[in-house]
Amino acid sequence: MISNEKVLILFGTQTGNSEDVADRILRYLKRMHIKAQVVDINEYTVTNLVNESLVIFVCSTTGNGEFPDNMKSFWKFLLRKNLPSNSLCQLNFCVFGLGDSSYEKFNVVSKKLNKRLIQLGATEIIPLTLGDDQHELGYDAALDPWLLNLKNTILSFFTVSDPPIPEDVPLPPRYKVKFCNELLTTDEFQSTTYNRNKSFPLATLKKNERVTAVDHFQAVHHLEFEIDSTVHYDPGDVAVVWPENPPEEVEDFLSLLNVPLDTNFILIPSDVNTPLPKINPYPCTVRQCAVSYFDILSVPRRSFFEVFHHFSQDELEKEKLVEFTTAAGQEELYDYCNRPRRTILEVLKDFPHTTPHVPFDYLFDMIPSIRPRSFSIASALKTHPQEFHLLVAVVQYKTRLMKSRQGLCSNWLAKLKLGTIIPYYIKRGSIVLPETNVPIIMVGPGTGCAPFRAFTEERASAGVGDNYLFFGCRYKTKDFLFSEVWLELCEKKMLTIFTAFSRDQDEKIYVQHRIAENGPLIWDLIQNKKGVIYIAGNAKQMPEGVKDAFMEIIKKQGNLNEDESVKYLQTLEHMKRYQIETWA
Repeated sequence: MISNEKVLILFGTQTGNSEDVADRILRYLKRMHIKAQVVDINEYTVTNLVNESLVIFVCSTTGNGEFPDNMKSFWKFLLRKNLPSNSLCQLNFCVFGLGDSSYEKFNVVSKKLNKRLIQLGATEIIPLTLGDDQHELGYDAALDPWLLNLKNTILSFFTVSDPPIPEDVPLPPRYKVKFCNELLTTDEFQSTTYNRNKSFPLATLKKNERVTAVDHFQAVHHLEFEIDSTVHYDPGDVAVVWPENPPEEVEDFLSLLNVPLDTNFILIPSDVNTPLPKINPYPCTVRQCAVSYFDILSVPRRSFFEVFHHFSQDELEKEKLVEFTTAAGQEELYDYCNRPRRTILEVLKDFPHTTPHVPFDYLFDMIPSIRPRSFSIASALKTHPQEFHLLVAVVQYKTRLMKSRQGLCSNWLAKLKLGTIIPYYIKRGSIVLPETNVPIIMVGPGTGCAPFRAFTEERASAGVGDNYLFFGCRYKTKDFLFSEVWLELCEKKMLTIFTAFSRDQDEKIYVQHRIAENGPLIWDLIQNKKGVIYIAGNAKQMPEGVKDAFMEIIKKQGNLNEDESVKYLQTLEHMKRYQIETWA
């Protein structure tokens, strides 16, 4: 038995997947009559960990093996060298990790956390389990058996006399909705207000220009925002913004609801430990909630159907919805949702006999919130005072079933009107300029060049010209991003650029080919002049191809064998002389 009567579930997430898994675990435990609480790890006071008896950690690995933003402070504390090796000896724990095995540092965050907790004396009650997004069933393939293991393990810590709540009985909603035309107490209304425009700095859009040719398949926009003179950022930093749903889809969604659309409401948590969501503004109307909170254009996860099916009164629809909640039905769910990237809005419309019966309260259990999006800042404050610039590739694609899809945030940004004011915040990026004036080698194909505009502008303003950029795109005349900036810097002897236009000739040429062609120069820069390498761009193939090119240079120019070359590159990484910022 444990001293605390509840299980604490802490999640570290970048995209919301870990939070979704944490909520599923919570519902799973509630059905077993076990008290549990889900907490964003960033909102948790880490020093309280010494008082916890049983904690479940759910965490994702993001970028190039990095911790999610909301987990970095927590992890920094755990790494303190003055923590005794028995400081967590009273803690029982388990870790479920979410990652993607196509990345080199698969689930490295979960592995590090698990190892560190054991080092601090905590007891692992279930072996570390790693969900893999590459599996045909996604992380559910690992989560389903892990939940069964959790059930059997956790019952040894609690005395439970009541039988489990059956799967066909809905759990109470996380929040009870109270419309403001009902009688509200002063405390209910005043203690729950929130306005993002008052909580974060504001930026005014002063330029929004497409910078790729009109006949080019990929639209890329250069946006310039005016900001307050008190705001500071450094090259490599990131701007974070909150997108909104498109008006047409919002109206579609609202047409499915049977509640007052323009009356303010508040939420009453069903559990005193459940925090209120960050709806903007709050209190708000259902219409405002549909615009800025509900992520109706995301692909529904399995947890969506675990709530949705309870309200179906149509036999055929209910049968299909229940199937989507079972382990056996996951392949069917993948074919229905993931393969065509079907949205929550489309699913709600696909089940017309079920959707009208879903109480509005339960939508907060079913539909995730719109998450903020991060963009590398493409400007230096010294060159563009009171501004930050973004370089945004507008996401438009066809699914495997040839369904057209659009990225929520990039399309929202591309359509923003001049003069629009938006809330934002600045966070530290994963690539940082060196403190000294050593040479920098930048590899930034496509919009990966965005942070390097900031880098080169910053160094050029200080008269530092040892800057080398490897830029790649398809066509010199169609998508040579920031070409005028680069060429002007080259004329001023502040930049040396190597370009790879992959489709301007029969044989495709990429940045890794240009890197390979300049082996002696690169070796001189990193070996003799202690230069720093930066790589930014798409996370799937580019970083590995570039890494291979650098490895070949290290082997050939340094006359090293395979093992020695690997160690050399690892040393560069450890010394922050090989930095990567990638995105999916």
